[in-house]
Amino acid sequence: MDNNGAENHPTRSRGLALAVLCAASLMVVLDSSIVAVALPAIQADLGFTPAGLSWVFTGYLVAFGGLLLLSGRLGDLLGRRRVFLGGLGLFTGASLVAGLAANAGVLVAARFVQGVGGALASAVVLGMIVTMYPEPRARAKAIGVYSFTQAAGASIGLIAGGALTQALSWHWTFYVNLPIGVAALLLAVRVVEPDRGTGLRDGLDVLGAVLVTAAVMLGVYGISSSSWGALVAAVVLLAAFGVRQAKARTPLLPLRLFKIRAVAGANVVMVLMVAGMLGFQFVTALYLQQVLGLDALGTGVAFLPVPLVIAVASLGFAGKLAARFGPRAVLLGGLGLVIVGLMLLTRVSVDGAYFADVLPALLLMGLGAGAAIPALMGLAMADVPAEDAGVASGLINTTQQVGAAVGTAVLAAVAASRTESLGTLDHREALAAGFRLAYGVSAGFLIAAVALGGVVLTRRTRKVAPAAPAVSEPEVCIAGQA
Repeated sequence: MDNNGAENHPTRSRGLALAVLCAASLMVVLDSSIVAVALPAIQADLGFTPAGLSWVFTGYLVAFGGLLLLSGRLGDLLGRRRVFLGGLGLFTGASLVAGLAANAGVLVAARFVQGVGGALASAVVLGMIVTMYPEPRARAKAIGVYSFTQAAGASIGLIAGGALTQALSWHWTFYVNLPIGVAALLLAVRVVEPDRGTGLRDGLDVLGAVLVTAAVMLGVYGISSSSWGALVAAVVLLAAFGVRQAKARTPLLPLRLFKIRAVAGANVVMVLMVAGMLGFQFVTALYLQQVLGLDALGTGVAFLPVPLVIAVASLGFAGKLAARFGPRAVLLGGLGLVIVGLMLLTRVSVDGAYFADVLPALLLMGLGAGAAIPALMGLAMADVPAEDAGVASGLINTTQQVGAAVGTAVLAAVAASRTESLGTLDHREALAAGFRLAYGVSAGFLIAAVALGGVVLTRRTRKVAPAAPAVSEPEVCIAGQA
């Protein structure tokens, strides 16, 4: 496979390569949530302080989010397959160290290295898929499979984390990566075609890489820990990065990408959408355990309908709807379903029941996410020139992580503040009130995404350069198009 696509790839070979790329991507996504339900067991076993325990989660997110953009650019320069294999090997090795960790320091360090490997491996996957599938309909189906791994990964992680922790031990939330990682590495060497990067002679913007990596890391940390100092520093560094990119001869993030309306709009919409949808998962896990009294395994199983419905939507009928109505319409319609689901959850109470009060909302949100996420992924990559596919892939993954950090931090703070203000009430009543407010804020994120998407994402994306493998409307159909 070269940088201009591979139209003569055998269908079977491309299918196997797609399966390997998506399996590896799913494993990396799972790791951001699989340890969530294992945190109490980890704290009891390794003696974490409450503040230190958060770094088991935050350490991974900081490294992962901070290095996605740089990883995508390295894929453009060095070859995406090479960066993918290196990242996958690093992630798998760090998973073994995390599983064997006998003290808090080793586990946090291993989680940080996992984040580095995960960023290298996952940042280039979407760019590899886009170049591997130049045909619009085949590309749409391939992005549908990839989008399912992104949309359903967090829910599957909660299920797997609960099952492994309860049936075996928290160590297995890391050990489970070993057979998947090794198999993916061996298969990738055989079925993923090598590609040629443009080479480091084209220049790697080292200063820009340092600025943006530090900015995103500080931003994710600041949001996760409510540190205003870190947030201010992140904004300053991000502004410096923007100035650097405007002046650099070979910028890390070519600002010309933001002249493509679909790219700029899709990335902003992604932040808002993920902020609402990932924050909702965090709040719902707390509601199920702290108010309805489910255990770790029960909480994981409660989320099972979400990935199932996402699969039905993203791999089934969403593509047909996109072929008829266009990706923009499917995106906005899908987000509308998510909003309805969140509004239903604003009515939860201490007397609530999973099947009556939670499940209907989960089904609506799964359907909406299954349609909206592949539509947005397709729009974000539709008009990107081939030589920038890696950095564009890293960019959309970075905005996902920023959205996840923003949503989780904001909704956790909103729920906690509301609960604390009602301290005179029964504790479960106060918790439920806090969660109801958080669901309302989550719906607000999605409403803002719909408003912005309706204005910025036009019905037709534009072609930005004659040499670019641009895709015009009706070809820019969302993933899963039949």
